[in-house]
Amino acid sequence: MAFLDIEHISKTFQNGAYQTQALADINLQISKGEFAVISGPSGSGKTTLLNIIGGLDAPTSGAIILEGEELTGLPENILAARRRDYIGFVFQAYNLLPVLTAAENIEYIMKLQGWGQEKCNLRTLEVAKKLGIANLLDKLPNQMSGGQQQRVAVARAVAAKPKLVLADEPTANLDSKSAASLMAMMRSLNEEEGITIIFSSHDPLVIAQAKLTITIKDGQVDK
Repeated sequence: MAFLDIEHISKTFQNGAYQTQALADINLQISKGEFAVISGPSGSGKTTLLNIIGGLDAPTSGAIILEGEELTGLPENILAARRRDYIGFVFQAYNLLPVLTAAENIEYIMKLQGWGQEKCNLRTLEVAKKLGIANLLDKLPNQMSGGQQQRVAVARAVAAKPKLVLADEPTANLDSKSAASLMAMMRSLNEEEGITIIFSSHDPLVIAQAKLTITIKDGQVDK
């Protein structure tokens, strides 16, 4: 049994009388501890697939199975709990809470999971040091650069030690130097903490750092 099984995933969007097939019968297996990229041109279905894996969107057909549990079809309250406890998300637009400091953003998921404050503080500092943002913990998002905000977003995603981290175009808004630095840090977290990371990207420099490359073209895995 694979860590993550993606079985016959298809997704069709309905817009009035028109249908658009975003994904067509995707079948993949991802091993535990993988550092994988889903690559492909804009509009190929990368983000749609990530959202379905993470339970943010439902497939038209098929199944997502994480460590033996099928996530597709779970009642929304149970699926929400699985997302909270098992999956970390890194969004292209950062999605930091603007009224919270970097430290408060990082510990947000841990607090939802019921971690005590002392444990939150220790883990927040540990992850912040690994990502080079320990000096930013008291700052609000609008006091940070885009690259710094994205590192805080990565820290938030990994802090609660999820089984899986999904990152949608995490370097899209960064310059090449910041992008390379962020990817190196994400790979280091993957190797040191054993967190399975799947990210989407069409940047060749980013794709080159992945251990496994999955190419999506016109909604299908490009063999």
